[in-house]
Amino acid sequence: MSGGAPEHPDPVARVLAIMARLRDPDSGCSWDIKQTFETIAPYTLEEAYEVADAIHRGDHAALRDELGDLLLQVVFHARMAEEAGHFDFGQVAETLADKLVRRHPHVFGDTRFSSEAEQHAAWEAEKARERERVASEGPSSHLDGVALALPALLRAAKLQKRAARAGFDWDHVSPVLDKIDEELRELRAEIDAGAPGERLENELGDLLFAVTNLARHLDIDPEVALRGTNAKFERRFRYIEDALARQGRTVEDADLAEMDRLWEQAKAGEP
Repeated sequence: MSGGAPEHPDPVARVLAIMARLRDPDSGCSWDIKQTFETIAPYTLEEAYEVADAIHRGDHAALRDELGDLLLQVVFHARMAEEAGHFDFGQVAETLADKLVRRHPHVFGDTRFSSEAEQHAAWEAEKARERERVASEGPSSHLDGVALALPALLRAAKLQKRAARAGFDWDHVSPVLDKIDEELRELRAEIDAGAPGERLENELGDLLFAVTNLARHLDIDPEVALRGTNAKFERRFRYIEDALARQGRTVEDADLAEMDRLWEQAKAGEP
């Protein structure tokens, strides 16, 4: 195959044709040809985060671009699957369409819900039935389907949510706070005892897991909460850098006490 890029009035069909051309073993791109599901997976995760970043910044032009990059990941994976005889992009879209209809019986059927909470419960119940259908093919657990590749914070929240649906959960927030205190005491004890890094890592992981559980009980997305704190930290630290730069200095020229004072100024100036 040779010539210019494939043309088609349907943008999706055009993208699929372009990807097929890129993966053509005779005339395609050498980089695209040698990729596998495993090598592309990290890019898929990265593009999802870039979509989230564009949304957070309210940048709709960037969002359109990043959504295109994320769609590329779907097209890429579907093309490789088609070449291996597993499935194609059309089947991916068909599976999604069937799932959306199945999970929205109040829109595409006669089911009626009295509240959004009841609707959400039905959504979760349908997802559970879908997992059960998959699990019928082999050993199952309530934790099946929580992807290992998820960011650790997000995966912790999903594991806890699954366990809670099975009844493994506290009824209120007080014991969750007690658990955080317990994990913090254990971490302090290991630090004071001069424990090796592996044990400190283990105790710190337990503490983070307990804090994630608190976020779930407070109905707060821990990923969103931490992203907001990251942005706050960056904003305040840049304030310190800018304040020192106006004096012809850098953070390396200032001591911690001065930087703390500027940090408090930045904090006081926030709404």
